[in-house]
Amino acid sequence: MTAVVSNNTFVGDLRIDLSVIQEWIAGGSRVLDLGCGDGTLLASLRDHKQVTGYGLEIDPEQITTCIARGLNVVEQNLDRGLANFADNSFDTVVMTQALQTLREPHRVLEEMLRVGKECIVTFPNFGHWRARWHLFFNGRMPVSDLLPYEWYDTPNIHFCTFRDFEVLCRELQITILQRQVVAEGPFSRFLKETRPNLFGETAIYHLTRR
Repeated sequence: MTAVVSNNTFVGDLRIDLSVIQEWIAGGSRVLDLGCGDGTLLASLRDHKQVTGYGLEIDPEQITTCIARGLNVVEQNLDRGLANFADNSFDTVVMTQALQTLREPHRVLEEMLRVGKECIVTFPNFGHWRARWHLFFNGRMPVSDLLPYEWYDTPNIHFCTFRDFEVLCRELQITILQRQVVAEGPFSRFLKETRPNLFGETAIYHLTRR
């Protein structure tokens, strides 16, 4: 299943990619949000879908914001794994825009599907045509709204494309339940149906081992 959404569009108080994630999560379920930031998604899930759960975050300021919102948050570095959570502790484990920042993203992905029955992952697509164009004509790593860092100070250490990620899922025997492609502008929206790896900017994957 493939659809397209815009990076800068909001549905209510939620960015549209977070709104898509909210639609995929069942009401009343238990959720673990990895790299939960200021807790926007968890708070919305709690308020609109009666979801319970925890957020994991490493930034002290973001943790303070989560606590002010009444959320359960744990200070934890994702690169150290999820050993403090038992198997199948949650219905869904979510990780948005953090996969590419991890030292061993494949191991964290496996851990997500150990502690959760399902998981939802989002990440930027380094195969997008603008990134390819910039490399081809400038010979330098691209800097843009999608990739706003220079090569020497970026937190992103494992760039991948949609195709790379789907190959990894096959190797790990992970089933893709749903996929939505985030694209910006009419040109990309029109062409994403036939070439999502070239015209999609951000992917949202819904995964399971069942």
